[in-house]
Amino acid sequence: MTDAVDPAAFDAAADIDDAAAAIRDGELVVYPTETVYGLAADATDPDAVERVFEAKGRDRDEPVSLAVPDVASALDYVDPTDREERFMRAFLPGPVTVVTEARASVPDALTAGAPRVGVRVPDHLVALALLEAVAPLTATSANVSGQPSATTVGELDAITEMAAVVLDGGETGGTGSTVVDVEADTIHRRGAEADAVEQWLADH
Repeated sequence: MTDAVDPAAFDAAADIDDAAAAIRDGELVVYPTETVYGLAADATDPDAVERVFEAKGRDRDEPVSLAVPDVASALDYVDPTDREERFMRAFLPGPVTVVTEARASVPDALTAGAPRVGVRVPDHLVALALLEAVAPLTATSANVSGQPSATTVGELDAITEMAAVVLDGGETGGTGSTVVDVEADTIHRRGAEADAVEQWLADH
């Protein structure tokens, strides 16, 4: 079930229209997910993706995942195998990042030139509302690389100075997403629902 959000807390920060407009202008937006706060930019715009790397101080050889509002939308940007798609439909939306083959519409800036990209469908009302307005977005934590991820707006570090809009969705779950390569039967990062992911891989 998608997380509930206190509308008053959300409206006090900014609204979806402002955030979507900022992203269309190539700017950065901080948004809540069911795991931690994320840093959003237009995932198909290499210049906007570059701003994400700059804001985070992230190495350019470390890929960034993309977020979409649903699995059907993901198929515009990735080309999963049948097994990968079954997995995606079983776990998304949810705190899982699925690594799969990127289509030509995904820029090398996002994938560090690799042929595969991580896909997220966050299970959070604010994140999904933003993604319904504008997608795909970058799906990476809103923190300077090496610093702790933020679960509240108050925990956000200096990266907010680089963002045009901060969407306040209250406190998030705090556990990062599980990153999985289904075809390789490999969990790259254990996070939320890691045990369920491991069991699915064993059963399918």
